Amino acid sequence: MNTEPKANDARAKFRILLTTSLVSALIVLDTNIVAVSLPAIGQSLGASFTSIEWVVSAYLLSYASLLMGAGAYADLQGRKKVMAIGLALFAISSGLCGTATSLLMLNTARALQGCGGALLLTAALAIISNTFTGDERTRAFAIWGACLGIALTSGPIIGGYITNALGWRWIFFVNVPACVALIFATFAVIPESRDPRAKRLDFKGILSFSPALLPLVWALIDGNTAGWSSPSVIGRFAGALVLFVAFWIVETRQERPMIDFTLFEHRTFLGSVFAMVGYGAAAQVMVFYLPLFLQNAYGFDATRAGLAMLPFALPMVLAPRVTARFGGSWRSHDILPQGWSNGPARTRSATG
Repeated sequence: MNTEPKANDARAKFRILLTTSLVSALIVLDTNIVAVSLPAIGQSLGASFTSIEWVVSAYLLSYASLLMGAGAYADLQGRKKVMAIGLALFAISSGLCGTATSLLMLNTARALQGCGGALLLTAALAIISNTFTGDERTRAFAIWGACLGIALTSGPIIGGYITNALGWRWIFFVNVPACVALIFATFAVIPESRDPRAKRLDFKGILSFSPALLPLVWALIDGNTAGWSSPSVIGRFAGALVLFVAFWIVETRQERPMIDFTLFEHRTFLGSVFAMVGYGAAAQVMVFYLPLFLQNAYGFDATRAGLAMLPFALPMVLAPRVTARFGGSWRSHDILPQGWSNGPARTRSATG
């Protein structure tokens, strides 16, 4: 029996998975490299601790705000095309970060970098979901998760070494050749794909959700310095709440919303969401503040701080091998209502 077509298909899928995993790992790697280098950035640009938080928050704010809209844009315009655009945007913004002469310039470039990151992650996940099905998809996401874990583990070490040896600007410059290589790989190995059900962008949802994050993050950053009961902080929280309620009203009245709120009626899905919120509130916060603590409280240099984070980051590499076994035993009907695809729980595209 001739198995060559299947072998070729398997190799093609592996190349697609490798490329999308490296693209996703680049986002994680960049985030962790920046975290270790924050003290050096603050000293170089004369920034206070509160101000230096925006180096992280500016990126995350634009990244989170555009994440759902970016997924819809990829479904409409083509995931391969959007991944290439995201890589180009990430490369340009990384170069701007490396040449920044002020904190304002750096934060603006970081916000632009977050836009590129949103395009990259949503396109990469959609490409993997479109390429693999069933148990094969579960194994693919396990490999994808392991790649992210390796990036999470190696990021602080690489960032610490680059910061000590070359200076903090090079933690951004190294992204440029990496993005160029991945652009070539994207065009070489990834076929174009779209969602035939996607008709248009959910502009009402995007324009209500994205602005809601700005006053929320702004209030959380300034809460300790301005006071949690100060009128400015309370006003930002109130503004964020109004916009989030507007987003809920808009989404519940659409046929194809960005977020189907009926999903939260399913206990397994709701539990998964709370687990991810807990992970973000604990692990992701530690990724940013543990390097600062080690350098400021214990006097570690950037390289030593990166190495000291290994016990924290190593489980991220090992965990996907364990969770893949659970993923193989749970099917979409256990988590999602009928009509939703198997694989990692995700919101619908922001199409109407």
